[in-house]
Amino acid sequence: MSDTKVLVVDDSRMMRTMISLALEELPNISVVGEADSADDAREQAASLRPDVITLDVEMPGMSGIEYLEEIMSTRPMPVIMFSTRTSKGAADTVEALRLGAVGCFPKPVGSRDVMQETIAEVGECIKRALSVRLSKLSKQDEGSAPARPPLEWNGRPLVVGADSTSISELFSLFAGFGDDCPPTAVVLQNVDQDVLDGVVAKLDGQLGAKVVIAEDGMAMESGTIYFAPRTEHHLVVGGWPEGRLQLLARDPVAGQRPAISLLFASTAKAAGDGAVGLVVTSLGEDAARGAGVLSDARSHVIAVDENGEYNLSRGHASQPVARESLASELLKLISK
Repeated sequence: MSDTKVLVVDDSRMMRTMISLALEELPNISVVGEADSADDAREQAASLRPDVITLDVEMPGMSGIEYLEEIMSTRPMPVIMFSTRTSKGAADTVEALRLGAVGCFPKPVGSRDVMQETIAEVGECIKRALSVRLSKLSKQDEGSAPARPPLEWNGRPLVVGADSTSISELFSLFAGFGDDCPPTAVVLQNVDQDVLDGVVAKLDGQLGAKVVIAEDGMAMESGTIYFAPRTEHHLVVGGWPEGRLQLLARDPVAGQRPAISLLFASTAKAAGDGAVGLVVTSLGEDAARGAGVLSDARSHVIAVDENGEYNLSRGHASQPVARESLASELLKLISK
């Protein structure tokens, strides 16, 4: 397997060198270039054609956030943000993820242990990023939710599994939901709690639906999207149609907590073939289990396959779903 080519973009020569040397120590990763500005990065990206870009938020001239928006609007590719301003809970972190960054990390400064830990996490993010199919950022993605006719909900609960690489897709998807959306439970993996808080706050401010962090015993009500908290608990659905959310203190499943598979399995048990599931990540075993259990229960589930394409499954039947039609196909499944 050929090495993953990385372009490192940072206005600090010392930081470029530190990041490059650390990344070069990871297996199957090759730093093919370094750039000190958006203009420099644009030229090098055109000639070197990297697989992934690491990008500093604060740079002279065009900022990293502005350059990220340009990348995602013209030629989308995996971008990982590196900056002191993308530390936990920063508004720039949430904005970068909304625009399509596949990960946001604080600059690896401090002890060697801190640097090694951060770079190891970046390496894992690079692996995940290579399996993500990125779409161009549209003008709709940049604004508030568009007006649409009221939804006549058919009573089916919606459960969603995602991770940090698919936050932009969630923003785009939920923009099509009005304040009458079905009760929606979401497991979002590989983000810190304060970043999750920022994502929830931004969605809640943009959407007609109410967006909250789930709490144990919450009733699942129409017009609300519930995100699993980043605690030592799994989020599950108990009972239907009088659905309630529960937080269970259990060990990780397939290395994940909260686990997509447990949320989906509990929903299949509660709602049977009336549930609808969506997996917008290629996380691996946990996501595959979640999609499989809903499909086996003859519930409808739309999930990403190993090629990054969406498929609608129910039992043994399966059909492709065009990425641009994802929202409309999902609304069909939850509407009368």
